Amino acid sequence: MTSHDTTSAPLFPLERGRAKGYERRAVDAFLIRARAAFEAGEQGTVNAATIRAVSFPMVRRGYSVVAVDTALARIENAFASRQREQAIAEGGTAAWLDSTREQAQVILDRLSRPKKERFDRVGFGRWGYRIDEVDIVADRIAGYFTSGAPVSADQVRSVAFRMQRGGYSEVQVDAVLDAVVDVMLAVA
Repeated sequence: MTSHDTTSAPLFPLERGRAKGYERRAVDAFLIRARAAFEAGEQGTVNAATIRAVSFPMVRRGYSVVAVDTALARIENAFASRQREQAIAEGGTAAWLDSTREQAQVILDRLSRPKKERFDRVGFGRWGYRIDEVDIVADRIAGYFTSGAPVSADQVRSVAFRMQRGGYSEVQVDAVLDAVVDVMLAVA
């Protein structure tokens, strides 16, 4: 029985009917790679950021998106915990805390800009993230950093924005959200 054998028992529930899910072979192959990297203690091939950024083709009768995404979040947490432990072992707790604080401050500086000016905008005729929705999320995250307002890494991972012409740059917003998750996992 191999990970590419679609007749074997699936690792996750399958989508039914016309619903699409993640391609089983792609998910299975990535999980094998992630497990091998984790067991070997490798940092470069797979890490928390790699897991957060992974994407899979969508197919009929694929794995349940919710089930796979939930598992990936747990795996990302395990990698982040190991990365934190290794960083502390290599540079000490004080250096790790300083680095994490610096990263959090850079994020907070970005999110504390005036509303509608927090991120670059795409050209007027192009589509970007809705500015008002991003600003609401930015305010919540800023509250997390300044006063400990309740926001979880899972909430940040799963945030979705509608699109608007002339909206915020998706790439820039996504990069900041990834950095927020990194900081949250670093202190978890």
